[in-house]
Amino acid sequence: MPLLSARGFSRFRFAFLAFPIAAGLAACTGAATGSDAAAPAAAMPPPEVKVVTMKPEPVLLTRELPGRTTPFQVAEVRPQVSGLIEDRLFTEGGLVKEGQPLYQLDDDTYEADVKSARATLVKAQTTLKSASLTAKRYDELVKVNAVSRQEHEDAVAALRQAEADIGVARAALDRASLVQGHARITSPIGGRIGRSTVTKGALVTANQSAPLATVQQLDPIYVDLTQSSSELLQLRKELAAGRLTRTGDVPVKVLLEDGSPFQHEGRLAFSEMTVDPGTGSFALRVVVQNPDHVLMPGMYVRAILGSGAREEAILVPQQAIARTPKGDTTAMVVGADGKVEVRPVEVGRTVGDDWLVDGGLVAGDRVVIEGLQKIRPGMKVNVVEDPTKVAGVPAPAPAGIATR
Repeated sequence: MPLLSARGFSRFRFAFLAFPIAAGLAACTGAATGSDAAAPAAAMPPPEVKVVTMKPEPVLLTRELPGRTTPFQVAEVRPQVSGLIEDRLFTEGGLVKEGQPLYQLDDDTYEADVKSARATLVKAQTTLKSASLTAKRYDELVKVNAVSRQEHEDAVAALRQAEADIGVARAALDRASLVQGHARITSPIGGRIGRSTVTKGALVTANQSAPLATVQQLDPIYVDLTQSSSELLQLRKELAAGRLTRTGDVPVKVLLEDGSPFQHEGRLAFSEMTVDPGTGSFALRVVVQNPDHVLMPGMYVRAILGSGAREEAILVPQQAIARTPKGDTTAMVVGADGKVEVRPVEVGRTVGDDWLVDGGLVAGDRVVIEGLQKIRPGMKVNVVEDPTKVAGVPAPAPAGIATR
């Protein structure tokens, strides 16, 4: 067999490699021809989305405000008389009743004053008796001219003087007894008493500046809140426009420092009429029952107050609301033709897991809450009403309570 030259060998190799390539191209061409002849694949079904139908309902709008607890009453115990502390009659930090003795002062001097005033009264009573007898005897003698008229008048005057002395002596005795009673210092109010600033043997003076102890009434207790004046103006505008109706005496819910609700609800006692120029806020005071003394003075709490009611509110789940790069809020709404449209929505405050709608949605609108990632405007969808979500009933927060 003759040998091939170098050029001939190269041509032979090219032809050998080109054969399988051509065969592959022919196979691909045949496959494409067969695909064109096949029936077109079935169209994809419309995506399934879950929706919630908007339903109007009355909603109580509330506001959560920060505050501090303050005692319902505070009494600083001070002596009304001077003396040495003879005994302390209470337990520091315990509960005391109104009128309960707290301190006993050394009252020997005051007791002596009482005895002296009592003796003066007895003396005055004796003088009155003698003057009364003299005046009665002179009344008979003057009728027969046995005594002069001047002597009779002097006897009557002495009787009146003795009667006046009786009044003075009784007043002095009452005063001495009152002073002696002040030697036993009692609690002016009922409540919890703090520590004592004096001990047995200490000298105290009448009306001194430093209190001996402080009693605080903690049941009920005040919660002092602050609210922005701008929020009050906005509330008044909404009431004037008819979007809100004024609520009555709605109970106030108190939240403790750890966020847990306090077991007793309060009521609004009053709101301050003056705005603090430094903070732009005004004060509100809530009265709360505190039988177990869980709330202590100075504690930080939050309170949820009712500000107004909206009779036909529209609530939309928060997951249905999207924000554009400009910050506008929108929602995907399924129309009557089953197609999706983008709807601009105005939302105000949250109500549990929902937004309170101020505009853009009306009763009967079907808002998409699940499947948002697989739809676009104008697309036809299969609608499934979510059985676990009812518009206007947020979970887990109580229905009808709106906070901000």
